[in-house]
Amino acid sequence: MDLVPALEEPLKKVLGPPTAKVMAEHLGLHTVGDLLHHYPRRYEERGQLTHLADLPMDEHVTVVAMVADARLHSFASSKAPRGKGQRLEVTITDGSGRLQLVFFGNGVHKPHKDLLPGTRAMFAGKVSVFNRRLQLAHPAYELLRGDTEEAVETWAGALIPIYPATAKLESWKVGKAIQTVLPSAQEAVDPLPDTLREGRGLVTLPEALLKIHRPHTKADIEDARSRLKWDEAFVLQVALARRRHADAQLPAVARKPKPDGLLTAFDARLPFTLTEGQRKVTKEIFDDLATEHPMHRLLQGEVGSGKTMVALRAMLAVVDAGGQAAMLAPTEVLAQQHHRSIVEMMGELAEGGMLGGADQATKVVLLTGSMGVAARRQALLDLVTAEAGIVIGTHALIEDKVQFHDLGLVVVDEQHRFGVEQRDALRGKGKQPPHLLVMTATPIPRTVAMTVFGDLETSVLDQLPAGRSPIASHVVPAADKPHFLSRAWERVREEVGNGHQAYVVCPRIGDEEADPKKKSPEDDAEKRPPLAVLDIADQLSNGPLQGLKVEVLHGRMAPDDKDAVMRRFAAGETDVLVATTVIEVGVNVPNATAMVIMDADRFGVSQLHQLRGRVGRGSAPGLCLLVTEMPEASAARQRLNAVAATLDGFELSRIDLEQRREGDVLGQAQSGARTSLRMLAVIEDEEIIAEAREEAVTLVAADSELTALPGLQTALDALLDEEREQFLEKG
Repeated sequence: MDLVPALEEPLKKVLGPPTAKVMAEHLGLHTVGDLLHHYPRRYEERGQLTHLADLPMDEHVTVVAMVADARLHSFASSKAPRGKGQRLEVTITDGSGRLQLVFFGNGVHKPHKDLLPGTRAMFAGKVSVFNRRLQLAHPAYELLRGDTEEAVETWAGALIPIYPATAKLESWKVGKAIQTVLPSAQEAVDPLPDTLREGRGLVTLPEALLKIHRPHTKADIEDARSRLKWDEAFVLQVALARRRHADAQLPAVARKPKPDGLLTAFDARLPFTLTEGQRKVTKEIFDDLATEHPMHRLLQGEVGSGKTMVALRAMLAVVDAGGQAAMLAPTEVLAQQHHRSIVEMMGELAEGGMLGGADQATKVVLLTGSMGVAARRQALLDLVTAEAGIVIGTHALIEDKVQFHDLGLVVVDEQHRFGVEQRDALRGKGKQPPHLLVMTATPIPRTVAMTVFGDLETSVLDQLPAGRSPIASHVVPAADKPHFLSRAWERVREEVGNGHQAYVVCPRIGDEEADPKKKSPEDDAEKRPPLAVLDIADQLSNGPLQGLKVEVLHGRMAPDDKDAVMRRFAAGETDVLVATTVIEVGVNVPNATAMVIMDADRFGVSQLHQLRGRVGRGSAPGLCLLVTEMPEASAARQRLNAVAATLDGFELSRIDLEQRREGDVLGQAQSGARTSLRMLAVIEDEEIIAEAREEAVTLVAADSELTALPGLQTALDALLDEEREQFLEKG
């Protein structure tokens, strides 16, 4: 994490080019410092052997075990027709189970000499199955014997570190390389202020590095982990606090709504009152808009909590104050949908400059990549002349040709679908930095919000508007109980019979080229490709849903066709829409009450939650059926049971995170090999992150240039390599 010369030494100088090349290519490690921060994944205890009983299939594993017996067999094969082929079979045991190792051909001689019964060793290889038994073929191994001075020294610690490794570089080779560079740890400059470190009883950085790689007791490991977690949390939070501090210094135009302007006229038209939550969040946003520094706010809201209404009122306030507002949507379907619903909500207030338009009206234009030339030219003209106060579009809004008269607010919908560059390009279109409101319907646990969106203030909408109906969710085990699936189609017919509509969602379109390599290992159901929209639509039209009006919608249709299908569905002309996840965000058809998700196990938890939010949007109750062929005991089924059991998006996002690796969660925010969180677990270490944020805010308020803390500045420079620096610049 720091740029001290000893730690910046390239590995090829220290370890030699071949080893350094493998480390760079497979583990992303380039310098001595990188290698010191490559921490053990776990530790083997000398007296306690890994459980051979728990070995995962197809994974690269390292086990410590004792040789029970070793037998050399001869056999005939095409390469050795006279029975001269040799196979060495070694059985190892650890008390919990036994495992077979096999070596063939010329590779048998050395292990035959080394692996005598009673020998203890570390073995690494990929677990496979042969004759219904687990085995490691040609594993690499390292004998654990204490007869030489060096071996005694190396294995003296009771704890053997097991490092994240690859097939090209076994754990103990990584370990040996680390032992080579460990003396340099003494030169590591400490990024934590002394007062903070001493106040929390944390060990120094050199001591933490020594203890994590060469612990003598479990307490050593705990000390090291506590300290290294603090480093990661604190350095990241300081970076984010400095970002917020710098943003607070930027100029922006304060936008306050006129007392009897567009917003007042709009509120007078509303057929309902805002929820308590909507009022609270609106106040936070309006307070930000009234300041002369750009707002940077993240609005998290459950599916259907009325985020669009909050965003629209913010946009109207900005138009009232003489500015323009742009809303960026991730797909054309969603941009068209937003445009349609906003124009409907505003009525004559969206008809600025037109006959029949209201006095305070403005124009609401749509801008997408597939628009005709004339419509596009008119939209661009409306923006530059300020005829249009509100524009809704896809990333077509970001193109150079798009000029605004006075861009005051940017609303980004479904943040996780946009790169930072895109947000930045749009913000660059204001004469001064515009205010920014980022919306997401994917609930983000508090600590992830603090880590990933740490440069944004957060508002949460967790109440559903009055009149929203509950959604009942059930898992339909199609393989175990086929009659449940038949009943699912009957339920769809019943909903349509009652005047409602239904969605059927499939993971695939059905006109793709088959890719034989794309296989995921989960259970037997994976042997068939995922169900496809085009196939299922045919089967339903000619089978269980015969006589109903069934249409398809997917991402590869022409934009006009997509829009036509959505319009017919919204108008109630279509009974059942068979679609891919293009309907996942923002699609709003209150009359749709049922959704059947085919191969539901192929979707992530938050994706299922998003999809489910498309039903129950009116006054009739919603129904969501999760169809799967996964066996009852599988992890996939447990995931689906969790989704069926709760409608609380924050609870589901927690489950989702616990099942995924941290890296997936932080995504782009943690790009760059150096910056990924190695020690900190975003969910478990909530307390550390929250405390680190407080400490960081206090520190930056007192000394934003960090003049008194060269070690911290160095650690930040290493964290914020160029790519990361840009990421935060644009955050």
